[in-house]
Amino acid sequence: MWLVKLMLALAGSYVIVAAGVYFFQTWLIFPAGLAALGPDLPASVRHVELLTEEGERIVVVRLLPERSAAEPRPLLLGFGGNAWNADALALMMHQLLPDYEVAAMHYRGYEPSGGRPSAVALFDDARQAYDHVAAETEAGVVAVGLSIGAAVAVDLAATRHLRGVILVTPFDSLKELAAHHYTWLPVRLLLRHRMETAETLRNLDVPTAIITADNDVIVPAARSAPVREAARDLRSDIAIASGHNDLYGHPDFAGALRESIAAVSDD
Repeated sequence: MWLVKLMLALAGSYVIVAAGVYFFQTWLIFPAGLAALGPDLPASVRHVELLTEEGERIVVVRLLPERSAAEPRPLLLGFGGNAWNADALALMMHQLLPDYEVAAMHYRGYEPSGGRPSAVALFDDARQAYDHVAAETEAGVVAVGLSIGAAVAVDLAATRHLRGVILVTPFDSLKELAAHHYTWLPVRLLLRHRMETAETLRNLDVPTAIITADNDVIVPAARSAPVREAARDLRSDIAIASGHNDLYGHPDFAGALRESIAAVSDD
């Protein structure tokens, strides 16, 4: 009898955990609170407020280049990882690439943007951010997506004209990535947020550059490899000897980013 009670208790605990993952998955995937604090930005910063169809406020941060280029350069539109503050992303790109104008979008639900985050909301808002910046640039837009932001960049390329996409530590599918990390849960059935990066990219001719981390345990090689295979116009593929989160401070990252921009911008 005790064995039956133990099995029932374990089954009940499993159901409770699975239910918790289902109901709290939005917070687990989009931990907006971790991205609340941003750095101080240069005086040239512009914060642009956009309104979604639902009336939610979306904030795009823009930083002008420090110096003028002889030839027009594409604007770099950044989409950060799920715990990135867009001000921090814009500042990082500005410091690494001071001769480019950069912009980044505060995801819906990530202060100072309003609303509640979701995969669909991020995709919709990215199109609106693109429409805003594309109207003010002559040389086109290159989307730079970091981790979960790579899925946003690829989805944007499916509906808007981009000079190229730069995908940093991308994953092929959010459900497959979740299944990799939660092998003991039926996450493919539980997941409400869908990001099918490889499947979307497979149908696009957009110039693509990929930067991965050799020692990435958050987005392992098995989950980034299908993105590489799906790219129909892969211009650059760079691997850096680092982990997922320390990639951006690696001395080779700035050079990889510049090489990627040059590759996708080369007509």
